[in-house]
Amino acid sequence: MPTNPILVVDDEPLNLDAMRQILERDYPLVFARDGEEALAAAAKHAPSLILMDIQMPHMDGYAACLALKAQAQFAHIPVIFVTSLSDAWDEARGFDCGAVDYITKPASPPVVRARVKTHLSLVRASQLEQSHRDAVHMLGMAGHYNDNDTGAHIWRMAALSRELAATIGWSEHDCQMLELAAPMHDTGKVGIPSLILRKPGKLDDSEWMIMRTHTQIGYDILSKSKAPVFRLAAEVALRHHEKWDGSGYPDGLSGEKIPLSARIVAIADVFDALTMKRPYKEAWPLERVIDTLQEGAGTHFDPYLLKCFMDILPRIYSIKIEWDARESHSNANSNANENGSLPWHGSPFQTEASAY
Repeated sequence: MPTNPILVVDDEPLNLDAMRQILERDYPLVFARDGEEALAAAAKHAPSLILMDIQMPHMDGYAACLALKAQAQFAHIPVIFVTSLSDAWDEARGFDCGAVDYITKPASPPVVRARVKTHLSLVRASQLEQSHRDAVHMLGMAGHYNDNDTGAHIWRMAALSRELAATIGWSEHDCQMLELAAPMHDTGKVGIPSLILRKPGKLDDSEWMIMRTHTQIGYDILSKSKAPVFRLAAEVALRHHEKWDGSGYPDGLSGEKIPLSARIVAIADVFDALTMKRPYKEAWPLERVIDTLQEGAGTHFDPYLLKCFMDILPRIYSIKIEWDARESHSNANSNANENGSLPWHGSPFQTEASAY
């Protein structure tokens, strides 16, 4: 049963009573008698679904639906028209107003129950997807909470990862999954002392050993979920520091034993890191970044993936420019609010810095 009620809107008491008999055993209900009352009831009760007649006094169903969809706090609420208007033109107009379904009176109880159940299931699926996106955002930010000047690194490298995955033929769904999973690659840094994460110079051997544990910590956290996006994120978190020649960590995997997802993210992560200023390094010129990545082909990086990455450099650079513009806008707003800035920073290349 939904936490929020279903709103039933009709100017005929008999119709309201009919809907009550059909639905009250399974769902909480609230009622309104015209479009104006429907808007007030929506504001008061935040319904999970609205069943609305069209022909009503003062404000008809079409106008009420348009008014609901024009307001952000109501736009997500599914509206099903329940009406005696049965022409195709009426139905088309209902969908044009933003309704998700159309039931013709006299309404069949099995049809009403089935349509309500279906659309509430879609609402729950949408809410679950949003919950996943919220969790991705929080875990991505948590991984860099104690790090210096990471800014929007995780979102940029996620966009770059998606672009590379699309280039090698991943489906749209899989590209979306990787774009969601990639920002969580450094979730394990929540378990690394801030003195190490914030150290302005190169890490010593003991500090480096501690830093390397962030891959396993991230995997241990993310693998607790059975949701596909978090399983993929766990894989990426554990393996994004493995290297093609087997010299990476935590397990020294080599070649195609390294999951493809992690090989993609590794290239995007390092590219973004090298182009950004950090406390211990300046941003590298693009030419130097490209040279360094190419030097890593067959040692650090999957040579085929790196070639594909180089083939789409104009698009990669375009994404960088897009993020530069977003970053500049964020900086201006943050400075105006005296909340600091979000510089284009990321993890440094391992041979150059302390915290990669």
